Amino acid sequence: MAKAIDPLNAIAGAICWATLLGPAALGQQIVLDLAPARASVHFTLGAALHTVHGSFQVKSGALRFDPASGKISGEVVVDAASGESGDASRDQRMHKSILESARYPEIAFAPDRVDGTVAPSGASQIQVHGTFRIHGAAHEIMLPVQVQMANGRIDVHTAFEIPYVKWGLKNPSTLFLRVSDKVEIDATAHMP
Repeated sequence: MAKAIDPLNAIAGAICWATLLGPAALGQQIVLDLAPARASVHFTLGAALHTVHGSFQVKSGALRFDPASGKISGEVVVDAASGESGDASRDQRMHKSILESARYPEIAFAPDRVDGTVAPSGASQIQVHGTFRIHGAAHEIMLPVQVQMANGRIDVHTAFEIPYVKWGLKNPSTLFLRVSDKVEIDATAHMP
């Protein structure tokens, strides 16, 4: 089963393609269709007694990036129902009561701007601004992206927090089990 790709990784991938194409690409839009086979997206939810780890899968994604202006458009869509943590009863509760994935089947990121430059080789740190849509609501977010380019290979990584309770989702805490009101997202993509 293919692992999910993080929306931010896709954006950074578009930026990297622009860098690889060099000066000829300046002024031209780069179009990137996403394939999840070379990426992963994981979540971590801290709790008083233990930490919950899990993952999601991408449903679709296509981006357009203008390297000259730093503008980026498109959307990466994650299948909300694909979220799994390795515990069937916990996952059932996550989908039914927290994500309500039958009612809100998609989690999406729509980027609009890239801040920073991707170096033609070595490490780069950029920021990608956009809208993160979850549970039927859109939230503005700036995501940090690390890009490593070497020998024709591009590695992209991002780690950020989603304040899911602040964004209107229920906190799954119970009387005896207290969990964080933020979930950590860690995503990586590798491109040959």
